[in-house]
Amino acid sequence: MVENILRPQSQTIDKLPNQMDKSETFQKLPGRWLCWRVVMKCCAWPSCPGAAATPQGPNQTQLQSRAVASAGPLDCHLACEVLPVEKASPTKRLEAVSRPLASPIIFIASRRSGFNDISYHSSDIRTPVLDKRCGWSKLEINTSSPLHPSSQLITGRYQIHTGLQHSIIRPRQPNCLPFDQVTLPQRLQELGYSTHMVGKWHLGFYKKEYLPTRRGFDTYFGSLTGSVNYYTYDSCDGPGLCGFDLHEGESVAWGQRGKYSTHLYTQRVRKILATHDPQSQPLFIFLSFQAVHTPLQSPREYIYPYRGLENVARRKYAAMVSAVDEAVRNITYALRKYGYYQNSVIIFSTDNGGQPLSGGSNWPLRGRKGTYWEGGVRGLGFVHSPLLRKRRRVSKALVHITDWYPTLVGLAGGNESLTQGVDGYNVWEAISEDKESPRLEILHNIDPLYNHARSGSLQKGYGIWNTAIQASIRAGDWKLLTGDPGYGDWTPPQTLPGFPAGWWNLERHTVPRKSVWLFNISGDPYERFDLSEQRPDVVKELLARLVYYNRTAVPVRYPSEDPRADPHLNGGAWVPWVGDEEEDSWDSVYQRKKTDWKKKLKLSKSRLFFRRLNTRIMSNRI
Repeated sequence: MVENILRPQSQTIDKLPNQMDKSETFQKLPGRWLCWRVVMKCCAWPSCPGAAATPQGPNQTQLQSRAVASAGPLDCHLACEVLPVEKASPTKRLEAVSRPLASPIIFIASRRSGFNDISYHSSDIRTPVLDKRCGWSKLEINTSSPLHPSSQLITGRYQIHTGLQHSIIRPRQPNCLPFDQVTLPQRLQELGYSTHMVGKWHLGFYKKEYLPTRRGFDTYFGSLTGSVNYYTYDSCDGPGLCGFDLHEGESVAWGQRGKYSTHLYTQRVRKILATHDPQSQPLFIFLSFQAVHTPLQSPREYIYPYRGLENVARRKYAAMVSAVDEAVRNITYALRKYGYYQNSVIIFSTDNGGQPLSGGSNWPLRGRKGTYWEGGVRGLGFVHSPLLRKRRRVSKALVHITDWYPTLVGLAGGNESLTQGVDGYNVWEAISEDKESPRLEILHNIDPLYNHARSGSLQKGYGIWNTAIQASIRAGDWKLLTGDPGYGDWTPPQTLPGFPAGWWNLERHTVPRKSVWLFNISGDPYERFDLSEQRPDVVKELLARLVYYNRTAVPVRYPSEDPRADPHLNGGAWVPWVGDEEEDSWDSVYQRKKTDWKKKLKLSKSRLFFRRLNTRIMSNRI
């Protein structure tokens, strides 16, 4: 029944009782990981030798308890040891009261990797390391929106709650991740973590206060814009608007030009692991690879094994995937070498669907990056950790990218109060123990500024929702799309050597003549059977959910481009160009520019004529 699918969601994160007898604890909480949590309770008891040992004075030290657990799953031996630790950094930190050293967390994000771009799904790309690592706990992650998944990872909030629900942040836009959002690295800093980011930021940089080092990361090394050259680190936002984009902290890293970015970022992660003391402070590293985003560039040695692939774009793309695969191997090796591996948590995730025009493949899923079809919002991922209780399986739990925020805060020892107000859920038990996911519903997005579907209307939405608006939601097995979801064909892997620029028109590129789709995603993951007419009851329920979410949305943040951002005016690099003293104004919703519809319609008909002509010519040639 639809009512059961849409029942209220539980936000219970920690099921441990607040008060528990010691003997009862040993019976109910076996295992190393949960025994560590018992130690946190242990030192809160009056009988704990460290409970009254807190020294006083202007430089008050904190207490840290260390648990010593035996290898046996049930025979747990605990001991409380009082150790002085250094005072927290100037960033707000929570007191680490009687807590064992938390697990090092390594989050690796790959850009534009399609569903068919890993060897356990594809026969033409070889990723032996990713295959081996994902054997521990394999996931299919819903990135929610085809754009800006990083904002949801960093904040744990849907895009409608950050104002980034429309398009991407352009390099010249005075736009950013809202400053009123407490980021994931800031929460981890409060819990005593040393936080580092390496790679692609793409969450705004027009003011220094919006740089990664001001949003919770102790160190940063990478690019601030969305797409850069893998060797020169030049980034362009139009003809003649190019600038250098590689940064060390808040300075431009001119000296690193010429080094392949995947290798450079991997080396930086290994350097962080080598110089950090794993026994002194827990570590969080967010590695945001530029790969496999365009431009398609790779060292020659990675291309040679794929010389048999006829399609040039697919060949280069496969080489870039192999470079990422090798990088994951090197990082895992470094974790073992420097003493982090035994209680580490390694998470690998793609950010959105692949782009078939640039060598990617989402086959057999429908759509591509930039669309709301499964090919645009379903990603691949895995969790590799000795802390997993049930391993070597494929998790069918419903996981969304916002869920990593409360999940990682929970792993770091934080309580539920630190994640109040976020849209994500703590899914660690679903991943580790194969329990039911607390998540029952996903809002993919609501974009009020995207081109409205001409066939949509409030009437077609049963008077509940204007179906001309681009939106998508999933509840249980059901997925609803309204408006124009984007290009919706099923594109097989490219095997032909290449075509002229308009070869894409050979596919069934048709303009949608409807504005509502309903699919049973569990039974029909390829979205081939539209059930909107057969199940109007489900459509109405999901339209009502869109109305509910839309009432909580904040105004869209999509300002006009600022000419002061031109790199030629800023020393040849993309850097902050607005002073911190200047005030931001986000009081009103962005208004779309007026368009001369007669000229637009005439141009559209002209393009359609030549597209059909080109299709007939190319079909005859084939």
